[in-house]
Amino acid sequence: MIGFIQQIRRRTPLGWLQLTKQKSRLLVAISGVAFADVLMMMQLGFQSALYESNTRLHQNINADLVLINPQGRNMINISTFPRRRLYQAMSVEGVKSADPLYVNIANWKNPETQKETNILVLGFNPNTPAFDLPELQQNLNKIKMPDTMLFDEASRGTYQETIAKVSQGQTVNTELERRTIHINGLYKVGASFAADGSLMTSDQNFLMLFPRKSASSVSIGLIHLQPGYNPQQVATSLKAYLPNDVEVLTKQEFVEFEKNYWSTNTAIGFVFSLGVTMGFLVGVIIVYQVLSTDVNDHIGEYATFKAMGYSHAYFLGVVFEEAVILAVLGFFPGVTVSIGLYHLTRVATNLPMYMTIARALQVLILTMVMCGISGVIATQKLQAADPADMF
Repeated sequence: MIGFIQQIRRRTPLGWLQLTKQKSRLLVAISGVAFADVLMMMQLGFQSALYESNTRLHQNINADLVLINPQGRNMINISTFPRRRLYQAMSVEGVKSADPLYVNIANWKNPETQKETNILVLGFNPNTPAFDLPELQQNLNKIKMPDTMLFDEASRGTYQETIAKVSQGQTVNTELERRTIHINGLYKVGASFAADGSLMTSDQNFLMLFPRKSASSVSIGLIHLQPGYNPQQVATSLKAYLPNDVEVLTKQEFVEFEKNYWSTNTAIGFVFSLGVTMGFLVGVIIVYQVLSTDVNDHIGEYATFKAMGYSHAYFLGVVFEEAVILAVLGFFPGVTVSIGLYHLTRVATNLPMYMTIARALQVLILTMVMCGISGVIATQKLQAADPADMF
C-alpha cells in the first residue's frame, strides 16, 4: 500500500498538465460540466419537490392505518367508500378508533381581488384531528363554530393580505362554493403541484359547504390502533375482514401511493427524469469534445509513448485523470449555482427545494460517470492506431 502511494506521488500529473496548458479551453470545459450539473440538480430538485410537496399532508396524517377506495388515484382525485366500513373496521382486534376524512376541491373567491381559484378543503372530526400539526391542535375549538375554517399560511398565490389579517387576530370573511365562510386561524403545510393551498374545517362544516356530499361517503378512513399492536399485522387482519371495495394502507404505504401516482401516472415525473437524462447526455457531449480535442492536439506525444511500449491502459489512465479533474472542478460551481436557484424557486413557488448531501453526492457520481464515458470514447482513436500513422 505504501509503495502504491509512493508510486502515485512520483507519477507525473500528465492529465493536469495537458488541461492547464490552455487555460481558456479548461475554463470552457469546467463551465460545460457545471452547466450539465446544474441541469441535473434542478431536475432532481424539482422531482424531489414534486414528491415532497404532494405528500406533506400524507406525512402529517394522524393515523396508524388508512382506508381508501382502490379506484382512487391520489388525494386530489380520491374516490369515496361507504362509512360503514369504518364501523366494521372497529370490530377487528387492535383497532381503537376509525374516523372519516372528507376531501374535495372548492371554488375560492379571494376576498381582496374577488378572483376565483381552486383550493383543497379537508373536513374531519375536531375531537380527533386528522393531522399532526401544532397550529391545528391550537385551533380545534374554532372550527367547531359554523362556517369557520383554518387557512394554510404557506399557500402559493395572492393570499398574503388574508394571511396577514388572520395572523393579527382578525377574522377574514370570504366566499367558498357560493357560501360565506369565516377564516380565523392558520396552520402550515405548503403548496403542491396539485393545489396552491388548503383549508381545514370540521366534518359538519364540510358537509354544509358541499350539500351534495353525504356523510355516509368517506374519502379517507383514519384508523388508530390500541397500544402495543403492530400496524402491519392489523392491516393484514383488516384486509382479510373487509370487502374489496376498500384498500388498507400503512402510513408509509399511503405516502408511496401518492408518490406512485405522480411518478407513473402523470407526465410530470417522466419529464423530470428525462431532464436528468438530457443533462447527463449534454455533459457527456461537452466533456467528449474537450477530451477529444485534447487527444488530437497531443497525438504526436501519444504516438511516441505508444512506440516506446506504453499500453492503451496508460493512455486511458491519462484521459481518465483529465475526466476526474473536470468532474471535480465543474461540480463545485454547479452546486453553488444550483443552491442559489433552489432558493429563488423556493421563494417564488413555496415548493420545498433544498440541496441535500445525498443529492449532491448523487450528482457527483453521475458527473464522474459522465466524464468517464467521455474519456473512454475519446481514447478509441488511440487504441487501434499504429504509432507510425499518428506522426
